Amino acid sequence: MNEVLQYEFNGQGLSRVYENGDWMIGIKNYKPANALENIDCVERHNETDELFVLLEGECVLLYADEISSDVSSAALEFRALSMERGRVYNIPRGLWHTTVTMPDTKLILVEAAATGAHNSDVLNLTQPQIKAVREIVFSLQQNA
Repeated sequence: MNEVLQYEFNGQGLSRVYENGDWMIGIKNYKPANALENIDCVERHNETDELFVLLEGECVLLYADEISSDVSSAALEFRALSMERGRVYNIPRGLWHTTVTMPDTKLILVEAAATGAHNSDVLNLTQPQIKAVREIVFSLQQNA
């Protein structure tokens, strides 16, 4: 007899709670590295989209378009939005992004199971970029 399987994760950070070979579902909770004062990088997935759903708490989705084709120069235009519970947020492949989380944040993450370091990039932000990111997110939070 088949049974319904259940998954949960209550620790800090991300846990890939389900994979079937094609896609993966993860639960992403607050971790200090995703607090506004600690954001120092963005990432992008080069082959697949990524989906987020906010379940609990507050989360700011920070994303950036390249305004220069030279990634080493890291010329990015940052934007941010406050996530709303129950909405699905699609991060298209190739879009630089990160989540800014608070201690009570819980997200669902859905992406291709094969997404990983081999087909993704992480970009360490410069000090001026970190300052700009903090100002954008802080302003968004103040106006919420």
